[in-house]
Amino acid sequence: MTTQSIIHKEIIIKGHVQGVGFRVNAKRVAESMKVQGQVKNLLDGSVWIMAEATPENMENFISWCKSGPAMAVVKEVNVTDGEVEHIKGFTILYS
Repeated sequence: MTTQSIIHKEIIIKGHVQGVGFRVNAKRVAESMKVQGQVKNLLDGSVWIMAEATPENMENFISWCKSGPAMAVVKEVNVTDGEVEHIKGFTILYS
């Protein structure tokens, strides 16, 4: 059995994404999809996520980010690659 590689993404979600439980739901979804990382609200009203997972799990997580929780209105999702940091767990950061 081969070990799948881990990839690192930084995701910025824009729209009506604060005050709708986005961070809490992102943590729940990430943990269920075996995605490691961090999530926090940004001052401009967007949500930032740093995530690490297998390519397949990452694709599924990014797909969820494009709709988010029920009350969110996602208008834009920007994804950039980064260096793998071997993050453990998924943490909500509070600014």
